[in-house]
Amino acid sequence: MITNTTTIRLEIEKGIRQRGHSLSSFGKLAGINRGIISGILNGNPPKSISIRQLDLMAEALGHEEGWMYEYYVDECFINEKADWRRIKAFLLRCTEIGRYDCIQAVLDRLMEDLSNTISVFGLAEELYEEGKVKEAIPFYECVIENEKHQHSERLAIAHYRVFRASIGENTEASFRAVIRFEPYKNRLPENFMLDALLQLANVYYLIQEWRMMERCADELRSLLSTVYKMSENSKKSDIHWPTSTDRHPVVYYGQGFLLKAAALEYLGKYEEAKTYILGYADLSWFPNLDEVGLNEVAKFKVLAEANTHNLDLLMGDAKKLDEYVDFLERYPNEILPSMITIIDSANKYDLDIDHILSKFSFDSDSSIHFDQGYYNKSNYIINVCMIQYKLALYHFFKKRYTLSIVFILKSIEMSIQIENKPRILDCVSLFEQLKEYATDSQLETYHQLIKGVNEDVEVHRKPISDAIDSSSRNK
Repeated sequence: MITNTTTIRLEIEKGIRQRGHSLSSFGKLAGINRGIISGILNGNPPKSISIRQLDLMAEALGHEEGWMYEYYVDECFINEKADWRRIKAFLLRCTEIGRYDCIQAVLDRLMEDLSNTISVFGLAEELYEEGKVKEAIPFYECVIENEKHQHSERLAIAHYRVFRASIGENTEASFRAVIRFEPYKNRLPENFMLDALLQLANVYYLIQEWRMMERCADELRSLLSTVYKMSENSKKSDIHWPTSTDRHPVVYYGQGFLLKAAALEYLGKYEEAKTYILGYADLSWFPNLDEVGLNEVAKFKVLAEANTHNLDLLMGDAKKLDEYVDFLERYPNEILPSMITIIDSANKYDLDIDHILSKFSFDSDSSIHFDQGYYNKSNYIINVCMIQYKLALYHFFKKRYTLSIVFILKSIEMSIQIENKPRILDCVSLFEQLKEYATDSQLETYHQLIKGVNEDVEVHRKPISDAIDSSSRNK
């Protein structure tokens, strides 16, 4: 009976004969001892082939990487028993050359015994720690699908890893990742849960789910309160902090207040938001601050100043506008997120901010480029998309319809790119109000962009007042 393992050996023997090699000459060419090759081909039973040996022989025979891999799966299961050392080496090699078909075949065989999920999870974690996130995902998915204990920490961590790998600038994909991960977050150990809450809050910000963002902030502060109580029961001079968190401890403390204040701001609860800004404005008292921690404290101080300016403007204090501009000249990395609020306030209170737009180069051809490294890429793209839309509104209210069309077309293009359907609807609604002022070229661009919108997006006209994010525009 010819099996996959004998097929490999027959192909090797055929290749050696066709090239006129003896076992000795072939062994020298492949860099493998003649006795080992003889044991592989002629042993009774044949000696097992390591994946490294198969690769060396494939190269010596002139074959491409991955030769005979689909047959090698059986070599990993001698007498139907899993040889984990051999399996792990094969799986790692498959990740290197992208043979995911072979990975899946091995995993299917492994899952005939569900206790193997422990080894698969361990391999996934090794890959993840090495920064090979994409390569680790099939192994985490295998754990998710086959873990017997639904309340296990291992399953929750696998879900968390997949969640982190799935979120990005595409808002639809990020939201789907949140829905899948949410039921498992409370089963995570503390260090993972702290990071998970920050990531969840970030996605809720991107999709503008302010109440869910507020809930994450509350959960983060509650978890931090638990950490402090644990500290009181151990060393009063120190904080009992979970090991292996992504960020410095002060980040989680400050973010608990910052996220709460931000959510309240977007919900229009400005006075209440101010009380939470005080929670992160000065964190110099935080215990055990090293150089990294001190840098984070300095960032929170700047953010507190920026967000205080935001609230003043949103509450109608236009006199603070010049102070805000001075602040942005000192901290240019805050220009992009801050301009969103400045333009919002201008739209809400009928302010003239042309001089500010000119100062920070927000002209009709501006792509609004700033230091993308300061904020993560997803936030940067979402903010640019949002600011294009708000600038379109600003110029619409100023009856600069030609300029408004330029910005609304940019916002539509970016909204489609990141699949932000609510923003697409806002943009379409505004463009419908501007259609009569558009050139033939702009109308053609608009129609081409809309063709790219998913069929489930209902394009309809709504009153322009509905398109303003905060509240109706007051004059």
